Amino acid sequence: MTRALNPPPTQAAASPPLPELASFSILFPDAETAVEPRGQAVPDPLPDLNLDQVFAAIAANRRDYELSPFFTTLLRDERAVAYRQAVFVDLETGLSGAVEAFAAQMRHVRSYLTASSQRRHRYGKASWFLDAARTYCDALAALRDELVRAAPASEGLRHFSQLLDGYVRSEGFGVLEAETRRLQDDLGALRFCVRVHHGQVTVSDFHGEPDYSTEVLATFEKFRTGDAKSRLVEFRHDFANHVQEMIVDRVAILYPDLFHSLLAYHERYADLVDPVIARFEREAQVYLGYLGFIQPLKEAGLSFCLPEVSLSVKEHRASDTFDLALAGKLVAERRPVVVNDLELRGVERILVVSGPNQGGKTTIARAFGQLHHLAALGFPVPGTSACLLLCDRVLTHFAKQEQIEDLHSGLEDELLRIRAMIDQATGRSIVVMNESFASTTSEDQLLLGRRILERLIGMDVLAVYVTFIDELSRLGPSVVSMLSMVAPDNPAQRTFKVLRRPADGRAYAMVLAEAHGLSYAAVTARLRG
Repeated sequence: MTRALNPPPTQAAASPPLPELASFSILFPDAETAVEPRGQAVPDPLPDLNLDQVFAAIAANRRDYELSPFFTTLLRDERAVAYRQAVFVDLETGLSGAVEAFAAQMRHVRSYLTASSQRRHRYGKASWFLDAARTYCDALAALRDELVRAAPASEGLRHFSQLLDGYVRSEGFGVLEAETRRLQDDLGALRFCVRVHHGQVTVSDFHGEPDYSTEVLATFEKFRTGDAKSRLVEFRHDFANHVQEMIVDRVAILYPDLFHSLLAYHERYADLVDPVIARFEREAQVYLGYLGFIQPLKEAGLSFCLPEVSLSVKEHRASDTFDLALAGKLVAERRPVVVNDLELRGVERILVVSGPNQGGKTTIARAFGQLHHLAALGFPVPGTSACLLLCDRVLTHFAKQEQIEDLHSGLEDELLRIRAMIDQATGRSIVVMNESFASTTSEDQLLLGRRILERLIGMDVLAVYVTFIDELSRLGPSVVSMLSMVAPDNPAQRTFKVLRRPADGRAYAMVLAEAHGLSYAAVTARLRG
C-alpha cells in the first residue's frame, strides 16, 4: 500500500496532512475495482493475437516503469473501464504533453538520486540530492499549474489535480521548496580561492583577489586569429577525484553553517518522492505508451474509438476494425491497411470464418481477440465504433507445428490444449480458434470442430473459429458464416475483406480452377486435343 500525499517533514509545525488516500490510482477508481498487476495468463493468449508485439514495443520505450504486468491485467467492471476511458480523453485533448514533460523531469530526479546514492563523499551525495529536490519541486509545481489550467473532466485526473494542488500548497512543501532554493542560491554564491604551489593546495576565503584569467586573455588578445574552443570545465558537485573532494572539505571548514545545513537538509528529506507521486508517474505511462503507439496509425488515417462495454450484453459490433499489430507494421512500411466490420446479433455467438488461404481469415480472428482484450484494459480500440462484451479473459488456440521433443502426437497435443482452454472458459470468456485440426482428415476436422463448437454454444461463449470446413458454419442460429473475399475478376487476388456470407468453398475452388484452365471441362478438352 502507498501512503497519501503528505507534506514533507519540516522542523517547524506543519499543516495537518491531507486525508489518507492510500488506494489512489490513475488506473483504478477505488480499492474495490483495483486489480494487482500480474504476469501472463496460462496459456498466454497474447502471442497468438500478436498483442505481445504491441505491448513489447510500448514497454521497450519505457523500460524504467515495468509496464508489462498492466497489459495482462483485465478490468472487472464497466465503471473501471469508464474511469480509464475518461483519462484517455483528457490526455488526448491536451494533457498528454504536460504529463510527458512531468515524467521526463521525474526521470531526472531519479537519475540525480541514483548519483547521490553512488557517491561516497558526503557533500557530493548531499549536493546531488539537492539537485534532485530542486527538479522534483519544479516538476510538481509545473504539473499542478497545467492541471489547474486544463481543469480535467475525468475523475482520475481531476482527483489527482486536487491532491497535487493541496500538496504543493501545503506548508511542508513550501518549506521544502524555500530551503532548496536558499541552499542552491547560497552554494551558487560561494567564492573562494585555490592556490597550488609546489604540490601544495591551499584553500582560503575570497577577499576580492583579481581574476588572473582576465589579464591573461587581455595579454594574448592581439595574437588571436579566431574563436578558440572553450577548455573551461564547470567545477560542480560531481567531484572527479580525491583532490577536489578535499578542496570541498576545506571550503566546508570556511563556511560551516552552510555545509551543515546542506547535510541536515539531505537527512531531513531523505524520503523525497512521495509514493503517490511515484505511482502516478508509473501508471500514467500505461496511457502515454499506448497513445504513443497508436498515434502514427491515426496520422495514417486509421480510426480508434472508446467502445461501449457490458458485463451481460453479448451483441457484438465493431465497425472499420483491424489487426493492431499488423497495422503497425503496414503503416511503418507505408502500405494500406484493410478494415472490416464484425457483428453478432441476437442469439448469434460464434463467427465461423472460411475462405482461401492468405485471404485475411487469421487476421480477422486476431482482430476479434484484440478488440476484447484492449477493451477490457480500458483502452481505445481499432475502429470507428464498437460495442463489446467486457470479457473476463481471452482464450486462444492456434495450430502449431509438431516438435520432435513433444511426447504427444499433433492431434493429441491439440486436444489437450483445447481441453485446458475450455476448462478455463466461462460465459464471459472470448475464444479464438485458428485452423484447429488442420493436420487431420476433413471428416475428423468436421467431427471434432462440431463437438467443440457445440460445447462453446452450450457455454454461451463468444468465439471466432477459422476453418476450411464449410459445414461448421451451418450449425444453427448461434453461428454466423464469414467469408474472406477475392477480386471478382481475378479469384487469385485477395482483397482481405471478410464479409458475412454463406461459406461456399467448392464454388470458390471451381472459380479458381476455371481461372487457371484446370476445370474438368478444360482439362478434358486439353486431353482430347
